[in-house]
Amino acid sequence: MHIKDLVGLVPEEVVESLGRRNISVLTPPQASAIEYGLMQGKNFVVVAPTASGKTLIAEFAMAKTIIWDKKKTVYIAPMRALVREKYAEFKEAYPFIKSAISIGDLDSLDRWLQDYDAVFVSTEKIDSLIRHGLQWLGEIGCIIVDEIHMLDDPGRGPTLEILISKLRRLCPKSQFIALSATVGNSKEIAEWMGAELITSNYRPVALERGIELEGSLFMDNFNEEKLESASRLPELRIAEDTLKKSKQILIFYSTKRNVEAGAERLSELTAKYLSESDRSYLTLLSKEILGALNRPTLQCEKLARLVSKGVAFHHSGLVNEQRELVEDAFRNNRIKAICSTTTLGLGINLPAHTVLVRDLSRYGDYGNDYISVNEITQLFGRAGRPKYDKSGRALIIARSKSDMQEQYNRYILAEPDPVMSKLGILPILRTHVLAFVATRFLTSEESIMEFMKSTFYGYQYANMLELRDIIMSILAELHSWGFVEKKGSVYNATKLGYRISELYIDPLSAKWMIDSLPRISDDISILFMISNTIEMRPYVKVTEDAETRYFEYQYLVENNVPEISSKQMFYDPIKPFSTALMLNDWASERGEREIISQYKTTPGALFSKISNADWLLFASSEIAKILRYNSLKFLEMRIRIKYGIKKELMDLIRLEQVGRVRARMMFNRGIKKANDIRRPENQNTITEMFGKEIAGKIISQMLEPEK
Repeated sequence: MHIKDLVGLVPEEVVESLGRRNISVLTPPQASAIEYGLMQGKNFVVVAPTASGKTLIAEFAMAKTIIWDKKKTVYIAPMRALVREKYAEFKEAYPFIKSAISIGDLDSLDRWLQDYDAVFVSTEKIDSLIRHGLQWLGEIGCIIVDEIHMLDDPGRGPTLEILISKLRRLCPKSQFIALSATVGNSKEIAEWMGAELITSNYRPVALERGIELEGSLFMDNFNEEKLESASRLPELRIAEDTLKKSKQILIFYSTKRNVEAGAERLSELTAKYLSESDRSYLTLLSKEILGALNRPTLQCEKLARLVSKGVAFHHSGLVNEQRELVEDAFRNNRIKAICSTTTLGLGINLPAHTVLVRDLSRYGDYGNDYISVNEITQLFGRAGRPKYDKSGRALIIARSKSDMQEQYNRYILAEPDPVMSKLGILPILRTHVLAFVATRFLTSEESIMEFMKSTFYGYQYANMLELRDIIMSILAELHSWGFVEKKGSVYNATKLGYRISELYIDPLSAKWMIDSLPRISDDISILFMISNTIEMRPYVKVTEDAETRYFEYQYLVENNVPEISSKQMFYDPIKPFSTALMLNDWASERGEREIISQYKTTPGALFSKISNADWLLFASSEIAKILRYNSLKFLEMRIRIKYGIKKELMDLIRLEQVGRVRARMMFNRGIKKANDIRRPENQNTITEMFGKEIAGKIISQMLEPEK
């Protein structure tokens, strides 16, 4: 279908936008969606390979809803990076549409979103908005659910499933469009959602899949190809063959350690394929990577050194700025190879000519498990760059001919796995059951069970007896904790229960915090209280110091540990205590490098814990207010954790241009309060330390305004 055929079927603004982007012909999935009633408001489940044009289908429906129907649209994706990417793409395509993104604070209604037509949100954020009493639900005309296969994910799936079921009830007239590249039971999902199903194998860049064995590639067309490399290691052979073709490669590993080691092995190879322009660019980029933290860590130094050689590692241990710098440089063909954990293969658009999945198993709850066909398919989908490649290669490695046959059957020939509901997971259900009652969405056992029948779980499993038992035990638990009250068959949230639901924390974590409040004695006990929660998992590794000092604080958990199911994980209180000590070191102004070294963690993991601590300290202060405990100590600790400072720097840190390092330098030179800056001699000291430009910005904040 040519775009000229869309005239009259879609808003004129859509046709103009397609023209500006040099899109002249629709892909088969896009043409099918138009033909089957996309513009008439029908629901759709679209399952098609990466880069087949699924997002444009969503875009058509969103633009039509906004421009013709005068309704709002919501785009939901499970990962923040993906939400940011889709928001940026839509805003660039339709700059005249008022678009907004909201992925942050889970305790905010974000009333400003009322003024926008296209709202891009993470799964948890839209769920939180509904809990806070979202006022514009009735104005939504179109809801996009990206990565619908995440229903199968034990962590994110249950929230996504309940959210979809809730929105279908709250917005019954809205058009729903679900997108995915990998669903084995797409018909079942479409039937559950009352949607038309579009499936397609169309891919603008052909994908060739194969297995490497002893220097040869055995592709799924049964052709054998010799690699142009004599390297000893398979991943180096594949990388060299790719680089000789002037192409880029993504290599996926199972652990952060393997990722970094793989990048080290590749560095001498990639350095040979850099132009002078590449070297100049990457030299500057490596300096930016070093500057992402106040004081570079050993990991920062390693990444910067490798980037200067044309290779990078990418995992959750990097801070956001470093990840984004690496991704942009790869898109610009400056970085030639990225070694990554599998999370990079989910969602964001970062294609390469060749994708190698080196590690086919990872350590799970019960030992090593093979990664699923669906995950392999997602990773393979990164191969092949539109506009640059006619084909892409997706490869795995075999150790022997028998191993090759096994992997060929397991991953090359296999169909995608079916998506199965994971709704019967206790912690997530507990959170949602409280939310049902708190928002008065559902207020009885029967209404909750009736709703559960409308979920994907209810669609897949006729027998709801096990789920009923779980729901009833959760309601009894919430009642015993004082979060809900029961009158007859009707449940109502208490003031405490309502606020806990708004705060978006697990009721079990809230119960632990409530029981701990009377026992709080010092900074470490506060940090142990917030660290010993589900939201802070995974905890850092236990240090010798934690093992020794734990017994000073053991009183906090004596007769005060809510029952934790053995199905969740083995409970060891020293692990969260070690996490608390790490946070205390941060709030005591210890450097990132020392903290990361002692606790065997990474910059990304450290700052993730700091972010979670900020959220949990705020939640603690809110719970303390309701229960009439002193909340100021939690707010004070929140400021200290946010900036990584001792209490004595809290007045200085409120100044712009003043972080933990400058505040400490000023304090040590006798400038202990912001008001001290008014004194001329202290202004001279600040200028001496930071230079005229920075000093001017600091000093101007404390000068008397002109009358």
